[in-house]
Amino acid sequence: MKPALTLKDVTVSIGGKKIIESVSLELHPGEVTAIIGPNGAGKSTLLSAASGHLRPTSGLVLLGEKPTANYKAAHAARIRAVMAQESGVAFSFTVREVVAMGRTPWVKEKANDDAAINEALDLTDIQHLAERDVTTLSGGERQRTALARVIAQATPVNEASVVLLDEPTSAMDVAHAEATLRLARDLAARGAAVGVVLHDLDAAASYADRLVLMDRGQIRAVGSVREVATAELLSQVYNTEVEVFEFGGRLRVSPLRASHGQIA
Repeated sequence: MKPALTLKDVTVSIGGKKIIESVSLELHPGEVTAIIGPNGAGKSTLLSAASGHLRPTSGLVLLGEKPTANYKAAHAARIRAVMAQESGVAFSFTVREVVAMGRTPWVKEKANDDAAINEALDLTDIQHLAERDVTTLSGGERQRTALARVIAQATPVNEASVVLLDEPTSAMDVAHAEATLRLARDLAARGAAVGVVLHDLDAAASYADRLVLMDRGQIRAVGSVREVATAELLSQVYNTEVEVFEFGGRLRVSPLRASHGQIA
């Protein structure tokens, strides 16, 4: 199957400094691709270049088979939905109004708006917050609101859909973080190509089909979870001991910790 999104030899320089260099990557329909790596590795920059929010210094980004630059903004927004790392709203909109902003690209199909908005509110467990002022929400509630906006924008999902999520679970409690990653898997099951930046290596190993390991602005490894999530490679890139083991029928990833009261 052809990729829904392709980066070809993409380099992004800011202030004369290369943030990512010669990055090539494909996101495929029906797959969750998790982008991992230490702080400063270039994960968010890669996602910003993939989303079209950041113009590459060199290289090419394709949405389907066309360069993103060839799309009108509204057309691209019907195909690609993005949850940025900083996605807060500074003004006093209600949660429902923020989620409804995701429907803007579908202005000619407004008959479907209410159903899409309500489904997004339900899927992110914020229906009870729908009339709340978004500026009064907790960090996790704001993240779920931003995610609901993305879900509303991405509806309907098909094999051309691309959903990009930058650290979508960072402020969430465990229950909502797990629900968010299950939702990413559901979007992929419905045909979308999902790219998600994650710091939680164990979650990435559990929910992703493929891993992209970034290190100092370049892709160090890309492949299946078992190909990329090795103790040797992760320990080297993260500069700390990481253990990878089989438990409960899946691969688990964890930092190697000393026992309580024991000094390593």
